[in-house]
Amino acid sequence: MTSSPSEAAYELAQVNIGRLKAPLDSEQLKPFADGLAPVNAVADASDGFVWRLQDDTGDATDFRVFDEWTLVNMSVWRDTDALTAFMYQGRHRELLARRREFFERLEEAVTALWWVPAGHRPTVEEAEARLLHLRAHGPTEYAFTLRTSFPPGPASPLTAPAPGVAPDPAPESLSRSAS
Repeated sequence: MTSSPSEAAYELAQVNIGRLKAPLDSEQLKPFADGLAPVNAVADASDGFVWRLQDDTGDATDFRVFDEWTLVNMSVWRDTDALTAFMYQGRHRELLARRREFFERLEEAVTALWWVPAGHRPTVEEAEARLLHLRAHGPTEYAFTLRTSFPPGPASPLTAPAPGVAPDPAPESLSRSAS
């Protein structure tokens, strides 16, 4: 895929969260925990991969959002095609297919995408704003999904909820992390 000049000026950021069903070091979550390093290695080597949130151990499991049971994953990709190619093949697809074993089913949006200027690395606070915006407004240029995506470019948040989209009743901060 050849990028146009405007696409090359932007990269795709993504955040997803998951509320654990058991402690990360439990027997129930062992397949998930054991799969993290191999999946991260595949991501790091994937065509179109740019960056991912990680701590000194090489993953993001020390980061918690909403509460001590909710993990955050954040990465930056060349475009939606690169992210989709990684998500739905190989080791990531295998773990994704088993997500209900490891994570609770949440009613609200757990994944948000947005365009960032090339070279920018989003913060957990930025991810929080995008995910909460998606929950309040549905897909917009500011925060969207793979099913409803927008072309690269700058975007501003909306201030009023979209018709028929109820805002989160009590949005909590995503930016809590355990260090």
